[in-house]
Amino acid sequence: MRVYLKGLLVLMALGFGVAQAQGVNNILDAGQRNIRLAQASQDRVDKIVEEERELVDQFNTVNKEVDGLKVYNALMDRQIENQVDQMAKLAESIDQVTIVERQIMPLMLRMIDGLEQFISLDIPFLVKERTDRVEKLRDLMERSDVSVAEKFRNVFEAFTIENEYGRTISTYKDALTISGGTREVEFLQIGRIVLLYQTIDGTFTGTWDKEERSFVELRSGAARTQVRQGLRMARKEIAPELLLLPIDAAEAAQ
Repeated sequence: MRVYLKGLLVLMALGFGVAQAQGVNNILDAGQRNIRLAQASQDRVDKIVEEERELVDQFNTVNKEVDGLKVYNALMDRQIENQVDQMAKLAESIDQVTIVERQIMPLMLRMIDGLEQFISLDIPFLVKERTDRVEKLRDLMERSDVSVAEKFRNVFEAFTIENEYGRTISTYKDALTISGGTREVEFLQIGRIVLLYQTIDGTFTGTWDKEERSFVELRSGAARTQVRQGLRMARKEIAPELLLLPIDAAEAAQ
């Protein structure tokens, strides 16, 4: 009987120990589940926090873009206003240009007429070149595909060229009627002061007589020598030196 009781007590002790162990395991399992649940909750919280942070960053970025667009739009508004003002000024300028064009065309035609008359009264150097330039200007005035500014530039250029002639010493070859025959001569042009010639063989030498409006022959040997020297100077074959040339006396001012 005692053995039975001892066995019963041992079994009861063992059962209690097992039950206690199972309770501890249950507690540990519950703790692990709670830990896992807490970790999952923390992960969700972290994810939500991260999403919120991303949304805040996006919001700040969008705000910066909006601010930039506001500044850009304000700048564009000012540029558009300036362009509208410029368009208005341009339209006004176009109207003024139309008026100026109507006034400048007759002026240019008078300038060309004056240039043509000046060439006809001037000493007759480079006659064909100069008269051709005038004819080209007249043709240019009739062209509708050329702007008024370009036409005026060409007229001004022609006057500039004529002005330069008065400050140059040059030589060129051309044909001239002498003693009833056409001969090749070399002209010596010294500004608008004097125009001389000498045949290629040196036989004839002459000068333009402003009063007679014709060429006259120079028979003096000294004159021929001086003209020959002047031609060599104009061709830059010799250094400049003093020349004794026949020059018409200046007309008295009226």
